[in-house]
Amino acid sequence: MKRYTDLVTDALTRVKEIQPWDLGKQLAAGSKPVLLDVREPAEFAVLHIPGAINVPRGILEQSCEWGFDETLPLLAAGRGLDIVVICRSGYRSALVADVMQKMGYTGVVSLRTGVRGWNDSEQPLVDAAGKPVDADTAEELLAPRLRPEQRGPGGR
Repeated sequence: MKRYTDLVTDALTRVKEIQPWDLGKQLAAGSKPVLLDVREPAEFAVLHIPGAINVPRGILEQSCEWGFDETLPLLAAGRGLDIVVICRSGYRSALVADVMQKMGYTGVVSLRTGVRGWNDSEQPLVDAAGKPVDADTAEELLAPRLRPEQRGPGGR
């Protein structure tokens, strides 16, 4: 049986990653990849990278194809676009980038360490209204909030 981290590790054998500071430099130099944040809408609303679009992982495949309620024309027509997939820590984005590659996307990469790493490298984040979120507030908002029953046997 494979576990979540096994799936991520397997996907990373096929997926390219970009470091947050390298993406920051590219954006500062005028590069305009599609910043595809695959976190849930509530996560995205709290804070996200400026200019990112939100397509939750659960509707990704439909968003990438024509003829669905979830179709996002930018993605459906954009298999040759440069796309940086973003999540909280870089795990979901690796899985999504792997799926997108299987769907024919040629310029897709995963943001290594996700929004947490982006914040750690002191890159800008904004809230749903587009207002800046300072790094300390972002760190608190991005901290894991495991309940005791989520830790599993032995408190892991």
